[in-house]
Amino acid sequence: SDTPISLYAATKKSNEVMAHSYSHLFNIPITMLRFFTVYGPWGRPDMALFKFTKNILSGCPIDIYNFGEMKRDFTNIDDLIRAISLLIDVIPLNPKDRFNKFSFDNISDTAPYRIVNIGSSNPLNSMDYINELENALGVVSKKNFLKMQHGDVKETFSDTNLLKSLIGHHPTKTIKQGILEFVVWYKSYYRS
Repeated sequence: SDTPISLYAATKKSNEVMAHSYSHLFNIPITMLRFFTVYGPWGRPDMALFKFTKNILSGCPIDIYNFGEMKRDFTNIDDLIRAISLLIDVIPLNPKDRFNKFSFDNISDTAPYRIVNIGSSNPLNSMDYINELENALGVVSKKNFLKMQHGDVKETFSDTNLLKSLIGHHPTKTIKQGILEFVVWYKSYYRS
């Protein structure tokens, strides 16, 4: 979006704009990657899956924003890594060297630069996500329903048509598989 509503989104957009300038000025091929709600083992402890798991296992309530009416386009870390490794060899060409481009390709008209979304294109309701986690843990959580956080969005969705066209990428992990793998890792790593 050209009108970000949070500082987080604004910093991401500003990085993309600066990268485009560098690409144009110095003829550097650049592919910007937009990740959508990445989850899995070895992730960031401040993310919901970590916080939810820690709280559920310790008997503490979990905070659920917008009273559970949120959707996220979750991306398993294994699918993300596979997509990145395949995109390394897909280098955007200079505008003068291009013969064809996909009708939905956002490749720049002035630089060897493009933006690629990496996600599942399948937003999941936050309560369904929590239910999968509860099933994997074998514990029903205590829930603290809260209003929407300022600057947050109700739903994320990744249009991955370009990603599919560039590398034939399709997610391989279901939410159920990904959460179960996370829980196994979490219990082993934190000895829970």
